[in-house]
Amino acid sequence: MKFDYIIVGAGTAGCVLANRLTASGEFSVLLIEAGGSDRHPLVQIPGGYLKLFRSSRDWQFCTTPQAELNDRQIYLPRGKTLGGSSSTNAMAYVRGNRNDYDGWASLGNPGWAYDDVLPYFIKSEHNEQASELDDGYHGQQGPLNVTFQNRFQTPFSNAFIESGAAIGLKPNRDYNGLSQTGIGKLQFTIRNGQRFSCASAFLHPALGRKNLHLTTGGTVARVLIEKNRACGVELQSGQKMETCRAEREVILAAGAFGSPQILMLSGVGDPQELARHRIKVQASLPGVGRNLQDHLMFPVCCSSPLRKGMNHYTTWYHQVLALMQFLLFRRGMMASSILEAAAFFNLEDLTRSPNFQLHFAPMHLEDRYDWDKYHLKTFRTATDGFTFLPSLLQPQSRGIVRLRSSLPTDSLLIDPNFLSVPDDLRHLVQGGKLAWEMLNHPAMKKMSRKIHLDWNPASDTDWARHIRKSVETIYHPVGTCSMGTDPWSVVDSELKVHGISSLRVVDASIMPRIVTGNTNAPVCMIAEKGASMILGDD
Repeated sequence: MKFDYIIVGAGTAGCVLANRLTASGEFSVLLIEAGGSDRHPLVQIPGGYLKLFRSSRDWQFCTTPQAELNDRQIYLPRGKTLGGSSSTNAMAYVRGNRNDYDGWASLGNPGWAYDDVLPYFIKSEHNEQASELDDGYHGQQGPLNVTFQNRFQTPFSNAFIESGAAIGLKPNRDYNGLSQTGIGKLQFTIRNGQRFSCASAFLHPALGRKNLHLTTGGTVARVLIEKNRACGVELQSGQKMETCRAEREVILAAGAFGSPQILMLSGVGDPQELARHRIKVQASLPGVGRNLQDHLMFPVCCSSPLRKGMNHYTTWYHQVLALMQFLLFRRGMMASSILEAAAFFNLEDLTRSPNFQLHFAPMHLEDRYDWDKYHLKTFRTATDGFTFLPSLLQPQSRGIVRLRSSLPTDSLLIDPNFLSVPDDLRHLVQGGKLAWEMLNHPAMKKMSRKIHLDWNPASDTDWARHIRKSVETIYHPVGTCSMGTDPWSVVDSELKVHGISSLRVVDASIMPRIVTGNTNAPVCMIAEKGASMILGDD
C-alpha cells in the first residue's frame, strides 16, 4: 500500500488536511482513524453532546492521581470518531487573541504571528453573520459553518451579560474580531440546527475523491523510519498488521495524547523514557510528551424558579417533546449547545488582554462533588437553573504524557500536574469571587432561587477547598509536541519533527503555549496552515 501522504488521525486537523491535500487530484492520501463513523444521531444532534462522553466514540482518557486536587483522577474525554473532538465537543468557536499567536512567533516560530494566521481562520470559515461582525475578520467562502445559536435561547444568558456589564465587562458581540475582551453570546459550529464538525465540513465532501483513501478502526503501531526519514507506518487492525508506505510524508494528527505516543513508540523521544520500554532511539527529543497544558474550570451553580432552562428536559416526557421539535423543525434545546454565552477578561486589569473566561450554561448541577461522574451523561435533577464556569485560560502548570508500555493499544500515563503552580489556584479563586459578584447582581438575582454554596464566599480558603474538590478540565489538552527552536521543542515552525525528515505533526500538540480560549478553531487553523506549507503554498 503506497501513498504520497499518510495522515494519522481523522480528527479536526486530519479532516482539514485530507481535504486540502487531495483537492488538486495530484496526490494520493491515506487517512487513518482509530474510531468509527460519525453517522450517529448523538453526534449530529447538538443536544446529544452530554451522552457522547464515556461512549464508544470517546477515548476516555484519565489522569494519574493529582496531588493538588485531593489525589483525584481527572476524566479527559477525546473524540474517537471521524471528526475527532469536533464531533463530540460543545461546538463553541473561539480563536483566542492576537497576543497568543504573536507570543508563538516570539518563541522562534516565524510565520505564526496573528497577522500570519488570521487568513487561515478566514479561509476555513463560513460565518452566517459575517456582515454583522467586525469587518476584515471573518469569511463566508470556507467550508466550516459558524453561527450564533438562534434556535434555542434562555433568558438566563441575557441576565448573565447584563450582570457582567454592571461590573465592568464590556458587551462584545464579536470576541473573534478586533478584540476578544468582553462579554456576549458564543459562536458555534452548527448549521441548520445540526452539529457541523470538521468531518461534516471537510472530510465528507472529499470522500468521493479517488485519491483519498480512508480506513477506520485501525491503530498505528509506529512510524517506519529508515535512515532518519519517515517512510510509512505499521497499521494494526485486530490481529492483522500491515505496512503502509508514504512516498512524500507521514503526518501525525492524532492529538495531544496520540501524537506523542506514536512518536515515542517509533523511537522519537526522551532516550531515558524509550529505554524503559526497550524502544530503539531514532531521534533524541526529550520534549516529546512534555509541556502538557489544559484549561481548568469549576462550577458555581444557582437554581431558578423559572422553567426556561435545560434541566426540565431531563424528564422522559420533555425529552420526547424536544426530540420531536428537533426532528420536525430543527429547533429547540436539541438544536443547541449546552453553552450560551461567555466573558473574556483579565483578572488583574479589565483593560488588558484576557487571561480568564467565564463559560455560562443555562442548566444547574446538583449540590454535590461528583458532578464529573454524572452530568456528562444526564442531569439528575429537573430543577432549572444556571451555572457559571470560571475558567483558567493561561495556566502556568505543565504536565507530561508518558508510555505505560510499548504496546500501541495500552493506555497512557497522563500527568497534567494541575495547580502545581500556586498562581493557577489563586486565579481560579479570583474568578470564583467575580462569578459570585455577578450572581448577586439584580439581573441574576431576580431569576435565582438558591446559589449552591454552603460555605463562606468571602473566604479564599473556602474557595480553594471547593476548587480542589470540583475543578475539571475544559478538554483542551495541547503542547506535547511543542513548536520551537529550544532544546525541549519537537517540531520547527514548518511543523517538521526535528531530526527526522518527511515527518510532521499537525494538531493541538504543536502549540508552545495554550491559546486564550477553546481550542477547536485554532486546531482547524493549524491544519489549514500546515496543509499550505506541505503543498508549498505558504
